[in-house]
Amino acid sequence: MNLGDFVAEDRVVVPLEAASLPLAAWALVERLSAAGAISNIEKLRARVEEERPEDIVAMGDRAFLLHYRTDAAADLVVAVGTSRTPVCRELGDGERQCARVILLIVAPPKMAARYLQVVGAFARFLDKPERVAAVLDQPDGRALAALPALASFTLREQLSVRDIMSHEPRSVSPDTPLRAAARDMVRFGLGGLPVVDENERVVGMLSEKELMRHLLANYLQGGATQRSLPPSPAVERAVRDVMTRQVLCVSPDQPLAEVASIMTNKDVDRVPVVKEGRLIGFLTRGDIVRKLIGS
Repeated sequence: MNLGDFVAEDRVVVPLEAASLPLAAWALVERLSAAGAISNIEKLRARVEEERPEDIVAMGDRAFLLHYRTDAAADLVVAVGTSRTPVCRELGDGERQCARVILLIVAPPKMAARYLQVVGAFARFLDKPERVAAVLDQPDGRALAALPALASFTLREQLSVRDIMSHEPRSVSPDTPLRAAARDMVRFGLGGLPVVDENERVVGMLSEKELMRHLLANYLQGGATQRSLPPSPAVERAVRDVMTRQVLCVSPDQPLAEVASIMTNKDVDRVPVVKEGRLIGFLTRGDIVRKLIGS
């Protein structure tokens, strides 16, 4: 499949008359609705109005990529608009982002794999200024939908967890002193550490959340004088005392889209990757986002 398969003349707005990104989004939503591509326009409007940061990818000054997973659409649909003047998004403190190409992608939750493929493909396509210039040069929707550059840009194969996971990840033993584990997390910039036994089997997870809970408990229980003193070796806690034992683990052969969906639904930032019960890798939301936008 190629990007041209997802861009239809009746879902292109040229020129797109909108002074702001929210107005541009509404115009594209209306175009999808008029084309019969949206089953519940009010639900999609409500989703767009949330303006979640993770739903908007700003491709420098080249394009905005708006992407939503919602059952307001029964199939994956795409709308594209180009404006004669920059469309802007206010960021606060006088800052703003502006671009002339606006892309809207809507897909039902069940199409997670295809959704990731298409969003990633458009992100890579719009990463090149010459391709953006070609899109902006098209005089109308028919010409843009027939753009050869879109038809020649193919989707990559669906990725699996092993394609982007970190190999040979750092881990920690449940008997490791908590202070030593925390130092490692700070030193190496880690948001979490899988906890493994002597056979490399995952028995827990130590993350910033568990550390924060432990530190907060100590703060509330102790006075200023107590907090200023180093902990007694006899009472120093180990990783096993703080780690969570409920750990979501994934297989290296699972489709990346499936795992990304699970992580989003369960609000999990990082997962150990195991094979035959043993830790072989680590996957974070950041890994997925970096791969998605092609950086």
